[in-house]
Amino acid sequence: MDFDYSGEKPLFQQVADQLSEGIFNGSFKEGTQIPSTTEISKNYQINPATVLKGMGILVERGLLEKKRGIGMFVTAGAKEKIGTIRKDEFLTIEVFQFVSDAKKLDISAEELKKLIDRGYKL
Repeated sequence: MDFDYSGEKPLFQQVADQLSEGIFNGSFKEGTQIPSTTEISKNYQINPATVLKGMGILVERGLLEKKRGIGMFVTAGAKEKIGTIRKDEFLTIEVFQFVSDAKKLDISAEELKKLIDRGYKL
């Protein structure tokens, strides 16, 4: 995990993002335990409440579940959920901005499709 302690993004959100990335890239497999709040807070000098808040985001999204007295575990289907969330974000943020920029440059939809096809061939 890599945290930007002086960045604009709050640390609790960075914790959530880092854990989510670990789930998505397979570092934390479904059904396995993630590092504890204490482990993360000690290893990265982050307040335990901040770490817990980041984990709470993933619990709310159904990506982690707390097993009382044992710890936090990756839920079944978490990787797929993250993929769906990322696709939705990609469509609503990146694609709409991309199309908006293309329109400003007077690139037609047909030209844009050809450019995308060319990009896929690289």
